[in-house]
Amino acid sequence: MNVTGNTVLIVVDIQGGNVPKDANRTEIPSMEGRADRVPRVTEIIRRFRENDLPVVFIQEVHKPSLVDIGRELDGTEGPHCVEGWPETELAEHIDPRPEEFLIKKRRYSAFFGTELEIVLKAYKAETVVLVGGLTDVCVHYTAVDAHQHDYRFRVVTDGVGGSTQQAHDNALAAMQYLQRDALVTTADVTAWLDDVEADTLEPVR
Repeated sequence: MNVTGNTVLIVVDIQGGNVPKDANRTEIPSMEGRADRVPRVTEIIRRFRENDLPVVFIQEVHKPSLVDIGRELDGTEGPHCVEGWPETELAEHIDPRPEEFLIKKRRYSAFFGTELEIVLKAYKAETVVLVGGLTDVCVHYTAVDAHQHDYRFRVVTDGVGGSTQQAHDNALAAMQYLQRDALVTTADVTAWLDDVEADTLEPVR
C-alpha cells in the first residue's frame, strides 16, 4: 500500500447498534456482505491501534424533528440516523476508546461542518484510510473532500459497502479516477502494517 507521512484510519458510519436488520428503522438501502466486512474492519482497527496509529470514528446523527437533515430526503433515502434510535448508535463491534475521536456529522461528508480537519491537522496526517459505508455516499464524499484538502486517501474495497453492488463499484471507480492508488484491500493494509516500524513514524499522540 502506497502511503505518505502519518496515516489515520477513518471509520465511517458503521452504525446500527444491536438492532436486527429487519427491525431497523433507518431507511437506507444497502448491499449484501455486511457480516463478512465485520471481521475485516475489526482487524484493521486492532492493527492500527497495535501500531500506535490514530483511529477516528464518524457517526451520522440527526435530530428527531429532522430539522438538520437538509436535502438528504430528496433522493432514495428515507429518515435515518435519528438521535435516540438504538439503530443510530455505533455497531456493537465498533468501540471507540476514550482517547480516540468520535466525530458526529449532519451531512454525508465527514469533513462538512465537523472538526475532522482540526483532528487530522493535530495528527499531522498526510494519508487517510477509509472503511465503512456507504461506499457511494458517505465514504465517497469523505474521500472527495479528503482529496480537495490535499490528503492522500486509501479506500479499503472489501471494508466498505454501498447502497447496491453497482453503486459500490461505480463509486470505487470514481474515487480511483481522483487518485490512482486509492483502492486497497484488507490484505494490502495488513501487509503495510506488518512493515510499519514505530520508530520511523513521527509521533502522533
